[in-house]
Amino acid sequence: MKIAILPGDGIGTEIMAEAVKVLAVLDLKFETETALVGGAAYEAHGHPLPESTLKLAQAADAVLFGAVGDWKYDKLERQFRPEQAILGLRKHLGLFANFRPAICYEQLTHASSLKPELVAGLDILIIRELTGDIYFGQPRGRRTAVDGHFPGAEEAFDTMRYSRPEIERIAHVAFQAARKRNKKVTSVDKANVLETFQFWKDVVTEVHAQYPDVELQHMYVDNAAMQLVKAPKAFDVVVTGNMFGDILSDEAAMLTGSIGMLPSASLDKANKGLYEPSHGSAPDIAGKGVANPLATILSAAMMLRFSLNQPAAADRIESAVRAVLSAGLRTGDIWSEGTKKVGTREMGDAVVAALTTSKTTMTTKS
Repeated sequence: MKIAILPGDGIGTEIMAEAVKVLAVLDLKFETETALVGGAAYEAHGHPLPESTLKLAQAADAVLFGAVGDWKYDKLERQFRPEQAILGLRKHLGLFANFRPAICYEQLTHASSLKPELVAGLDILIIRELTGDIYFGQPRGRRTAVDGHFPGAEEAFDTMRYSRPEIERIAHVAFQAARKRNKKVTSVDKANVLETFQFWKDVVTEVHAQYPDVELQHMYVDNAAMQLVKAPKAFDVVVTGNMFGDILSDEAAMLTGSIGMLPSASLDKANKGLYEPSHGSAPDIAGKGVANPLATILSAAMMLRFSLNQPAAADRIESAVRAVLSAGLRTGDIWSEGTKKVGTREMGDAVVAALTTSKTTMTTKS
């Protein structure tokens, strides 16, 4: 097994160091290779996704990704901005299905922005279509308007597009995931306004006919945003387009206490994937040693489960995270009165210690 390690920018290097440290104590045989990506790659190679980094990602069995971006690159032409690296990886690796689990750990119910009774036991899986929609649609650009309310004025435009195969494949992924959970899918659209999402709704309904054991609910995106706050535990699997999924998954992250707890997996049709925390590069806290590494560590667990066929190792990591939270250790984003505030490295060390303890216990029992 070969894992491409792409730390990126900002806190990406700090959180990645902890995830790699956790992987190292699992006694699994795999090779890792690290490469530059994002702003760091631009500084060294003049492009956020150099050919060497892309080739490494393509050759690896899985990619573990940190975060990219920094305000100092905002004035670059769009093609050279750090964020283009992750978009390029998704496109070239065919990563069309993004899994973002929003789980509120029992120990963090009071860290959520909602009342504990609304989030206790919360376990939502948001499945976001990742390679279509307005982020990739053509044509796009800037021009002088020839019609509309202000002809002759400068305007910008993007195009929202979805083809039938794109919608069908993400719908299959959602229904198959629901079969392993509570057998309920909520498809989120804006069919009352957008032709693209009326088409989305029609195709998802057609695919649902192949999964009669799974309940399907359609919901407009504005209502879905409201219901996530009002009654989040009513959801099981949520499937939606690229832009809506980007927004809703970040909203769902705050139900769990912090986006610093939210891992993600982006998969191709063969379950090869890129795994990354759902948060960004946070340049304002980079280098301070205060970032929460748990989303990256949990992303590594997802990598073991989905791409590397090591579910037992994934379970061990997730159990170690729960043990650390039960011990009262918290980074600043999830800290509350009565718990112990720790830094990035301390949190990673605690997960390693919990894994080592569990290994000793397993050896003793055997």
